[in-house]
Amino acid sequence: MNGLFQSSESVEDTIRVLQQELAETNREVMALTVELEKRVEERTAALRAAQSELEQKNASLEYANRELESFSYSVSHDLRAPLRHMLGFAQALQDDCGPSLDDTAKQYLSSIVRAARTMNELVEALLAFARTGQRPLKCTQVDHEPLVRQVIAEMQPDLANRNIEWVIQSLPAAQGDILLLRQVWVNLISNAVKYTRQKKHARIEIGCTRRSSTDWEFFVRDNGAGFDMAHAEKLFGVFQRLHTREEFEGIGMGLANVRRIIERHGGRTWAKAELGSGATFYFSLPIE
Repeated sequence: MNGLFQSSESVEDTIRVLQQELAETNREVMALTVELEKRVEERTAALRAAQSELEQKNASLEYANRELESFSYSVSHDLRAPLRHMLGFAQALQDDCGPSLDDTAKQYLSSIVRAARTMNELVEALLAFARTGQRPLKCTQVDHEPLVRQVIAEMQPDLANRNIEWVIQSLPAAQGDILLLRQVWVNLISNAVKYTRQKKHARIEIGCTRRSSTDWEFFVRDNGAGFDMAHAEKLFGVFQRLHTREEFEGIGMGLANVRRIIERHGGRTWAKAELGSGATFYFSLPIE
């Protein structure tokens, strides 16, 4: 009986020890739970604060961009009249008095006319860029294949002496503003034509792939001058050029307009190239 009594006490002691350990474990779990909830609340508060700060910065950036566009439009618009007067009078002076001027004066006058024309191109390009951001989108279903073929057909009179192989894949329809998307194709195809000028046999391929369930990826590929990929992002900036005016004409606004238009459609733009071996310019548009 004594053994049975001792055994019973031993079991009770074991149970008490287990109960104490369980209670201690519960306290530790509760403490960890409280600590975890506290950390989650702190992280959530920090995330909300960061999100609020980001929203404020985005709102400030959008406001600054709108102000910059408005300023650019106003400045460009106000510059047009005096610039045209300056160019007109310089050309009149060149026509009326040119023969009586000495060589140095003729050179100075030619420089004035040339600089005024360049500045006029820049002002007109800046105005067009500002209008692109301000013009409301008028979206319809745009069939890109006939649009591309129409753009190429309109270029043909200027390409009579060029040997260009055109490869046009099947292109889908997508929602967008047809006038702005036409401008995208004009800029990209014109660039391909321009930068393949030194090729005896130019090849320009236009196509589209569907790499996700949400986007079409259109592209224009050429075998022209190409560029160094280290400077790829500069291509889409305002007045950015990777080639000199002596090599290829232009003022560096076409791709900036392309990016602006595509971003307004909810897409993105990028490029890949190899110097001397051609370039491919891409833009995406939402499928729906």
